[in-house]
Amino acid sequence: MSTISKDASKGLSEEATTSFLAAYPGYERTTLLDDVRQTEYPYLDGEGHAYLDYTGAGLAAVSQYRSHAERLAEGCFGNPHSANPASIAATDLVEGCRSAVLEYFNADPKEYAAIFTSNATAACRLVGESYPFESDSRFVLTFDNHNSVNGIREYARAGRARTEYVPGSGDELRVDESVLESTLAARSTGLFRGRGGGGSAGGNRVGLFGYPAQSNFSGVRHPLSWIDMAHRHGFDVLLDAAAFVPTNPLDLSAVHPDFVTVSWYKLFGYPTGIGCLIARHEALARLRRPWFSGGTIHAVSVQGDWHVMAGGAAAFEDGTVNFHSIPDVEYGLRWLRGLGVDVIGERVRCLTGWMLGRLATLTHSDGSPMTRIYGPLDTADRGGTVAFNFLDRQGRVVDERLVEREAAASMVSLRTGCFCNPGAGELAFGIGGTLLGGRVSKAVHSIDEYLQALRLPSGGAVRASLGLVSNTADVEQFITFAESTYRDRLVRADGLPPRERC
Repeated sequence: MSTISKDASKGLSEEATTSFLAAYPGYERTTLLDDVRQTEYPYLDGEGHAYLDYTGAGLAAVSQYRSHAERLAEGCFGNPHSANPASIAATDLVEGCRSAVLEYFNADPKEYAAIFTSNATAACRLVGESYPFESDSRFVLTFDNHNSVNGIREYARAGRARTEYVPGSGDELRVDESVLESTLAARSTGLFRGRGGGGSAGGNRVGLFGYPAQSNFSGVRHPLSWIDMAHRHGFDVLLDAAAFVPTNPLDLSAVHPDFVTVSWYKLFGYPTGIGCLIARHEALARLRRPWFSGGTIHAVSVQGDWHVMAGGAAAFEDGTVNFHSIPDVEYGLRWLRGLGVDVIGERVRCLTGWMLGRLATLTHSDGSPMTRIYGPLDTADRGGTVAFNFLDRQGRVVDERLVEREAAASMVSLRTGCFCNPGAGELAFGIGGTLLGGRVSKAVHSIDEYLQALRLPSGGAVRASLGLVSNTADVEQFITFAESTYRDRLVRADGLPPRERC
């Protein structure tokens, strides 16, 4: 019999368990996570909950909450912007966490600074609002990007810079690297006048390149080698690492993006409301903030109408940082380091491969497929995020809102929609630019009107994502739900609630 615990393999026969381990022998090296799930995440099995939304949010260990409560109960912490004892106590914890962040990513403090934000979106906004976009500069980004990166194009537009998207292609929704390089190489006339030296390659910069290390839509991992490629062509690089770092190491001594954005709750569930911008000092020196606030200045005058910005990270941390919760980030990093991100990554790889195989082979009684999967069908260069739609027995897409509602009734947590990644969704659903322009873009006022204008049957996909303490029982519960609910079924979307905006 396998070494998988009974709780972890609940619902699987001994034959199925043996078959799974034969296909994914690396899973047995991750069984410590089964023990951790029982002791630190008891609410999952206690509620019979199959949690498959790790790309939406990680889960927190009981000890993380306990550590927070004990620290606050035993200490006196005040606003860090002072030299009183309570302020110093808070400052020491915040600065210790800042150092821990750089250490976790193997980032040299002489090269990188860690700036605390409210989330990864806020980190993207800091770069967008402060980047010196000009008429002869460019903002290049892939179709596959979270809206927090897409939104930077509005700052580029305000600075009269040109925005250029690099499309994905094929069933796997990957980017053709030769197309990316030709786009980066096609420089604007002249170099823009961003101050400071430029990236690894030195010299002035021609603009900003933004892309995700891992797609939050399809799970595709885009190469980190693109960072050096973009530097060679004169670009600063913003790497969206939010979906990547929960299950993968990011070594900033080996790759050198200029800006890295992270949300900590994606890694370990708690605390929420805290993210990070990890930025190279020389890249920070090129940024020019459009405003100042408490905590970001050395001096300011009302009558003189002048201000002097603080240096480094302090110039980008508006107001008072969340000094009660930032130390929880350091605890979370120690927690992940203790478990081993390589162990977590191996477990997610095994379970993703198994789930993909199960989904891809689901059929109705007549042999017609029950699913349509978007993105890679194997585990090569992909993470634990799987986007798909269920198909009814006549091949029609099952409305994703219906899936979410019925999954919830079976205690399965999924996410549905376009996941704030419209570019990847447009590629997956085969929506061309011609359809999206003109009357459609100007006339629609809701997602339902948008779908009607494009004659689409559904507004998005279903996303199942695996993470830190996922196990075979979670996948089995999900597949059992899918088979029992949608095999040989004809579905209608009558009576469903209004769609939420993406």
